[in-house]
Amino acid sequence: MHRITFSKQADKTLRKMPRNLALKIAKKIKLLALDPNSMRNVKKLTNYPGYRLRIGDWRVVYTVNDTELIIHIVKIKTRGEIYK
Repeated sequence: MHRITFSKQADKTLRKMPRNLALKIAKKIKLLALDPNSMRNVKKLTNYPGYRLRIGDWRVVYTVNDTELIIHIVKIKTRGEIYK
């Protein structure tokens, strides 16, 4: 199982969003921590190191460090804002 860390920006976004949406995203992130290689709706980013997880209209951008078993959540934003 991987350990999850959040950037300040991702943590702030998760705390400010509606509770039901935040719980849905947190549940998917916990599933990601169990086995990051078997998740659906995950794609490798082309011009940025890391991956993105799609959860409805929201995107979670993260990096994986397999040697230390850490997943670092970089950004959590809507589809239109994440790639700017």
